[in-house]
Amino acid sequence: MADLLTAALLDPFRIGLILALILTASNTAAQTGRIVPLVLGVVFVAVLIATTTGAGEAGLTTSIAVGVVANAIILGVILAGKALWSRLTGPRD
Repeated sequence: MADLLTAALLDPFRIGLILALILTASNTAAQTGRIVPLVLGVVFVAVLIATTTGAGEAGLTTSIAVGVVANAIILGVILAGKALWSRLTGPRD
Protein backbone atom coordinates (compact mmCIF):
# COMPACT_ATOMS: atom_id res chain seq x y z
CA MET A 1 0.00 0.00 0.00
CA ALA A 2 2.81 2.43 0.85
CA ASP A 3 4.51 1.57 -2.45
CA LEU A 4 1.31 2.35 -4.34
CA LEU A 5 0.94 5.71 -2.57
CA THR A 6 4.59 6.61 -3.19
CA ALA A 7 4.27 5.75 -6.86
CA ALA A 8 1.09 7.84 -7.12
CA LEU A 9 2.69 10.83 -5.39
CA LEU A 10 5.67 10.77 -7.75
CA ASP A 11 3.68 10.24 -10.95
CA PRO A 12 4.40 13.23 -13.23
CA PHE A 13 1.22 12.67 -15.26
CA ARG A 14 -0.89 12.87 -12.08
CA ILE A 15 0.92 16.00 -10.92
CA GLY A 16 0.41 17.62 -14.32
CA LEU A 17 -3.30 16.83 -14.28
CA ILE A 18 -3.69 18.32 -10.80
CA LEU A 19 -1.82 21.45 -11.92
CA ALA A 20 -4.15 21.74 -14.92
CA LEU A 21 -7.11 21.23 -12.59
CA ILE A 22 -5.96 24.10 -10.37
CA LEU A 23 -5.47 26.42 -13.34
CA THR A 24 -8.87 25.53 -14.76
CA ALA A 25 -10.59 25.93 -11.40
CA SER A 26 -8.92 29.33 -10.93
CA ASN A 27 -10.11 30.51 -14.35
CA THR A 28 -13.71 29.36 -13.82
CA ALA A 29 -14.06 30.15 -10.11
CA ALA A 30 -16.47 33.03 -10.72
CA GLN A 31 -18.96 30.79 -12.52
CA THR A 32 -18.56 27.43 -10.75
CA GLY A 33 -17.06 28.20 -7.37
CA ARG A 34 -13.81 26.73 -6.16
CA ILE A 35 -14.36 23.78 -3.81
CA VAL A 36 -16.74 21.55 -5.80
CA PRO A 37 -14.71 21.58 -9.05
CA LEU A 38 -11.51 20.78 -7.14
CA VAL A 39 -13.09 17.88 -5.24
CA LEU A 40 -14.70 16.46 -8.38
CA GLY A 41 -11.45 16.91 -10.28
CA VAL A 42 -9.47 15.03 -7.63
CA VAL A 43 -11.88 12.10 -7.88
CA PHE A 44 -11.96 12.27 -11.68
CA VAL A 45 -8.17 12.15 -11.99
CA ALA A 46 -7.98 9.20 -9.58
CA VAL A 47 -10.58 7.22 -11.51
CA LEU A 48 -9.09 8.19 -14.88
CA ILE A 49 -5.59 7.06 -13.99
CA ALA A 50 -6.70 3.87 -12.21
CA THR A 51 -8.89 2.73 -15.09
CA THR A 52 -6.53 3.62 -17.94
CA THR A 53 -3.26 2.32 -16.49
CA GLY A 54 -4.70 -0.86 -15.03
CA ALA A 55 -5.20 -1.47 -11.35
CA GLY A 56 -2.60 -4.21 -11.16
CA GLU A 57 -2.58 -6.51 -8.18
CA ALA A 58 -4.00 -3.88 -5.81
CA GLY A 59 -7.47 -3.89 -7.35
CA LEU A 60 -9.46 -1.10 -8.93
CA THR A 61 -11.15 0.14 -5.74
CA THR A 62 -7.86 0.27 -3.84
CA SER A 63 -6.12 2.04 -6.72
CA ILE A 64 -8.87 4.65 -6.88
CA ALA A 65 -8.85 5.18 -3.11
CA VAL A 66 -5.06 5.58 -2.99
CA GLY A 67 -5.28 7.86 -6.03
CA VAL A 68 -7.80 10.11 -4.29
CA VAL A 69 -5.53 10.34 -1.23
CA ALA A 70 -2.47 11.05 -3.40
CA ASN A 71 -4.36 13.66 -5.44
CA ALA A 72 -5.57 15.37 -2.26
CA ILE A 73 -2.01 15.51 -0.93
CA ILE A 74 -0.66 16.89 -4.21
CA LEU A 75 -3.50 19.41 -4.38
CA GLY A 76 -2.85 20.55 -0.81
CA VAL A 77 0.86 21.00 -1.43
CA ILE A 78 0.31 22.97 -4.63
CA LEU A 79 -2.39 25.17 -3.10
CA ALA A 80 -0.19 25.83 -0.04
CA GLY A 81 2.69 26.77 -2.33
CA LYS A 82 0.40 29.03 -4.34
CA ALA A 83 -0.86 30.75 -1.17
CA LEU A 84 2.68 31.19 0.12
CA TRP A 85 3.81 32.59 -3.22
CA SER A 86 0.98 35.13 -3.37
CA ARG A 87 1.62 36.12 0.23
CA LEU A 88 5.31 36.66 -0.40
CA THR A 89 4.84 38.51 -3.70
CA GLY A 90 1.75 40.46 -2.68
CA PRO A 91 1.52 44.23 -2.41
CA ARG A 92 3.89 45.78 0.10
CA ASP A 93 2.87 48.68 2.31
